Amino acid sequence: MNKVPKIISTKDLSYIEDMLNWNFYISKKIHDYIDFAEDKDVKKILYETNELLISNYNKLLNILK
Repeated sequence: MNKVPKIISTKDLSYIEDMLNWNFYISKKIHDYIDFAEDKDVKKILYETNELLISNYNKLLNILK
C-alpha cells in the first residue's frame, strides 16, 4: 500500500500561509467591528465568527507541526 509522505510541498505551504494570513486579517477586522457594533446580536455573531477563525488558524498551525 502506498503512503503519503510526511512532507509539505512549497505550493502547499504557500496555500497554508495564505489561509493563515486571511484568518489573521479577518480576525483583526472583526475586533475593529466589535468595538463599533451596538447591537448585542451582531456582537454575538462577530464573537462567534472570530472564535471560528481562531480555531481555523490553530488547525492550520497544527498541520505545520
